[in-house]
Amino acid sequence: MASPDGASGMGGSPEETELSITLTLRMLMHGKVMVVCSKGETVKRIREQSSARITISEGSCPERITTITGSTDAVFRAVSMIAFKLEEDLGAGSDGVSAGRAPVTLRLVIPASQCGSLIGKAGAKIREIRESTGAQVQVAGDLLPNSTERAVTVSGVPDTIIQCVRQICAVILESPPKGATIPYHPGLSLGTILLSANQVRGHSISRG
Repeated sequence: MASPDGASGMGGSPEETELSITLTLRMLMHGKVMVVCSKGETVKRIREQSSARITISEGSCPERITTITGSTDAVFRAVSMIAFKLEEDLGAGSDGVSAGRAPVTLRLVIPASQCGSLIGKAGAKIREIRESTGAQVQVAGDLLPNSTERAVTVSGVPDTIIQCVRQICAVILESPPKGATIPYHPGLSLGTILLSANQVRGHSISRG
């Protein structure tokens, strides 16, 4: 079974990257976060240096979905850059001494059908991930509004977060989602989603 472990090095060779499977990771981020803002400069730099495709959802709501797609190596490189950028922003105005590093929090968005594998029997898997990485991991009990996805919150210093995300991705790659996934869209009401679905169906019928 394919897993991201083969791309464990942040700077893998081109051959390793080509052989690495494609991974898509969705994260829920606040609109004020520098990674999302900065007139796109930060996002552009992360795209170029990680080789990952990064898209940010549109809208005026406080939260946005950041989608990272690419080889596992590229995705982990992008997550690493995002985590260190968040730490840098949290430490802005301080003297930068590592002893006072503030914890960084990432919120992953994962299909609910995969969360059981992530938690494991009697919580064994998530406990193993916490203990081996030193990061805090919390799987939300409720679905995100109007979706079949849940938020998985990961907190810690960037090094522990990166290792934690790797292990989470290994689990979800080995346990594909079951059934159709309704993705979470921040700020969309149920009425808007139903209207969009009806419009799509209407176009399909008219073409037939």
